[in-house]
Amino acid sequence: MDFHIMDNSRSEIQLRLSQNSDLPRLEEIRQAAFAPIFESFRSIMGEVTYNLAQAHEDNAQGELLASLFKDDSGWTVYVAEYAGNITGFVSLQLNPDTKIGEIGLNAVHPDYANRGIGTLMYEFAALKMKEAGMAVATVSTGGDPSHAPARKAYRKAGFEVEVPSVWFCRKL
Repeated sequence: MDFHIMDNSRSEIQLRLSQNSDLPRLEEIRQAAFAPIFESFRSIMGEVTYNLAQAHEDNAQGELLASLFKDDSGWTVYVAEYAGNITGFVSLQLNPDTKIGEIGLNAVHPDYANRGIGTLMYEFAALKMKEAGMAVATVSTGGDPSHAPARKAYRKAGFEVEVPSVWFCRKL
């Protein structure tokens, strides 16, 4: 095991390198964690625009998760375990040329929200990046209300420089 911490309830949170056998559980976590986000996008964009501009991305996210496990993906996936259950995952990519580490697809199962698991995963990812000689850690997330918990966890993990971005859609 790579990293562990005791939380307030004295249950242990552990982070470890993922295994291919973890993928079905990570897919469950991804689906549960992103369902409210996809619904938020649908609500913000409206059904027609969502189906035209965003639904294909949301539907392909499961394939994206599976692709992170390929040997040549360039990504490393770690899982978080809380009280013996896989409760979250975080992917990271290291670029030795630019010295930039990136947190990619990640999630914590909603049943385990607000226990510090996300923050711990991001602190762990930053530590791995620093150990690998990266100079900067990056992560991207949405600015909509459904991404507020992710933004909060990133801030708690020390991500303090924010560059706002806006994505516009127009049905033609």
